[in-house]
Amino acid sequence: MLMWQFSACHFLFLRLHRELGEVPFGRAHGSSCAHRGELRHAKRIVVKLGSAVVTRGDECGLALGRLASIVEQVAMLQNQGKEMMIVTSGAVAFGKQRLRHEILLSQSVRQALHSGHNQLKDMSLPVLEARACAAAGQSGLMALYEAMFTQYSTCTAQVLVTNLDFHDDQKRQNLNSTLQELLRMNIVPIINTNDAVVPPPEPNSDLQGVNVISIKDNDSLAARLAVEMKADLLIALSDVEGLYNSPPGTDDAKLIDIFYPGDQQSITYGTKSRVGLGGMEAKVKAALWALQGGTSVVIANGTDPKVTGHVITDIVEGKKVGTFFSEVKPAGPTVEQQTEMARDSGRNLASLHPDQVSHQNISINEINEQSILLLPAAMLKRLSLSAAKLNSLAIGLRQIAVAAQDSVGRVLRRTRVAHNLELEQITVPIGVLLVIFEARPDCLPQVSALAIASGNALLLKGGKEATNTNRVLHQLTQEALSMHGVREAITMSHTREEVEDLCRLDKMIDLIIPRGSSQLVRNIQRAAKGIPVLGHSEGICHVYVDTDASVDKVIKIVRDSKCDYPAACNAMETLLIHRDILRTPLFDQIIDMLRTERVKIHAGPRFASYLTFSPSEAQSLRTEYSDLECCMEVVDSMQEAVDHIHKYGSSHTDVIVTENEDTAEQFLQQLDSACVFWNASSRFADGYRFGLGAEVGISTARIHARGPVGLEGLLTTKWVLRGDGHTAADFSEHGTMKYLHENLPVTQPLAGQRDSN
Repeated sequence: MLMWQFSACHFLFLRLHRELGEVPFGRAHGSSCAHRGELRHAKRIVVKLGSAVVTRGDECGLALGRLASIVEQVAMLQNQGKEMMIVTSGAVAFGKQRLRHEILLSQSVRQALHSGHNQLKDMSLPVLEARACAAAGQSGLMALYEAMFTQYSTCTAQVLVTNLDFHDDQKRQNLNSTLQELLRMNIVPIINTNDAVVPPPEPNSDLQGVNVISIKDNDSLAARLAVEMKADLLIALSDVEGLYNSPPGTDDAKLIDIFYPGDQQSITYGTKSRVGLGGMEAKVKAALWALQGGTSVVIANGTDPKVTGHVITDIVEGKKVGTFFSEVKPAGPTVEQQTEMARDSGRNLASLHPDQVSHQNISINEINEQSILLLPAAMLKRLSLSAAKLNSLAIGLRQIAVAAQDSVGRVLRRTRVAHNLELEQITVPIGVLLVIFEARPDCLPQVSALAIASGNALLLKGGKEATNTNRVLHQLTQEALSMHGVREAITMSHTREEVEDLCRLDKMIDLIIPRGSSQLVRNIQRAAKGIPVLGHSEGICHVYVDTDASVDKVIKIVRDSKCDYPAACNAMETLLIHRDILRTPLFDQIIDMLRTERVKIHAGPRFASYLTFSPSEAQSLRTEYSDLECCMEVVDSMQEAVDHIHKYGSSHTDVIVTENEDTAEQFLQQLDSACVFWNASSRFADGYRFGLGAEVGISTARIHARGPVGLEGLLTTKWVLRGDGHTAADFSEHGTMKYLHENLPVTQPLAGQRDSN
């Protein structure tokens, strides 16, 4: 193992060499990208393919599938206007394959002539000299690249170099001029060391030494070329995901997302690659050297089948792939570090005394009420923090504070498994929640209160529309948490991290809850990688008006369901009318009311067939309008209404209006939606209105929680078994003990004895 820590001395050394003219001329210092998102603007890109990327596992021959995928990505970027260059390995491996074949063929012929029969099993191959393999494989490697790029109408050119080409000024200028001209003509240069003539590397040589380009290692070559050609980005593909803080595969090894040269962290390097002479230490030195020259660098895995097909394009798009080298270190912690701090503080939060948890929620409420009153009037207007909304928020937070008294650590079941062997099922927090929400100012204190009451750590990602307000509210929330030393249990991301990057933290985040538009929910569900998502993709809510409905109730319920807040997910989107109501005074009153409220009606197919002059026909019966619009359709019975909702609904909230109790009960029992109401507006589907204090969202899933998800929906359970030296063998056929499985009275633990997960 090698221990290496980059220091300011190394930077000073590079600067001195640059002043003396020993660092390649080209890009001015300080022009590399500070953040991944800037990589999408990279114009000139160097892709370095390590030996492990282009060669097969037997080190004899090329990995054609991986190579074809890389060529496709490079060609696609080239056709998009990027200037692409490839620094490749592979000539030695390709030549080794060809020479082995020729030697085996020659040996078999000679043995056949001398012995009359083949004795291939007794043949032994000589050790092949690397330079000879390179000479035999270089032409074939280039022919393969040409054939692959031709499929995408992309021309290539071969450029062979040695380390001496960078020490002779005339040769360097010629090389630069050649590459510039090739790029100007939209040709992809394929660059490789001239391994047939290059001398073997000297031990411990680095970028300032003479022998910096070994037979198999092109890391320093790629870095030199990137700086020489003023490339915007160098992508170094290897057989590991990126730079780890210790050798990959060890228990504590963590992938470093962004590496900063000024960091004082230690990196423990492991063994070098299975092929080539580079290894991660050489890659890091080359990367830092290129970064100092003004070229951004990403080291990533080019061999993983799951990512190889898009690793290059993902990097250029700014996605979190591999290790990104940046000279600009943000003031705050990374998303990963924030999540780790939240998890640690969350575990402490889960073990607090119930009175402390309740006190925190009350403190959050009081601090928020005081601070919100100090917000500018313009901000209040933009964020719609009305007095009524503030009052509802305060009531809801106090409800949560009361509910927090017996939430975590509550015993749900007790069983005497055997004598002196008792089992309990108790409530515990889920763990770390990621809540992604749009511009709703009341969302942050509501979700924070629910997380505190349930003992969950919380990572928040708010919409940019209310960034300043969210920052203030989050600071106030952390102020309340600081009273009990769990400030970081609720953390808000203020970085430029993409939502997709947050959704990849499957080892840190236990549940994602998107709050916002149906499009936001769908995007999060697609982006989530191995993390459960709690939410609903659409809110297609129905109100069915039965033939026995009360006129007054119909008008009130339909108006409230559609017009109270049309953009809400629990607003009515489809109005189902029993056929017998058509051409009755009730029907006329419904239409008049909708017209008065300026609701645009879209007729379903059956409804349109009953009318001579009908409204515009609905393009789909599965539409969430989220506005003063709705679909109206006709059904023949309650059962047909249920069937319609099952076919076109989203299992969110559906309503029946009728005075017939039997019909209503059948509707309530048969309809499989998260919320089913009788003679009540669909707008009641809300955590606060349900008495939950607040909600983290509404779920239409069938596993875990459904409907408005409050405090109970943020808890799971664990089993606690207390024994006295019991073993499973004691209960075997010849054992001395028998199972009792007796149900015991449920008793709650004493105050302060809360369990966490």
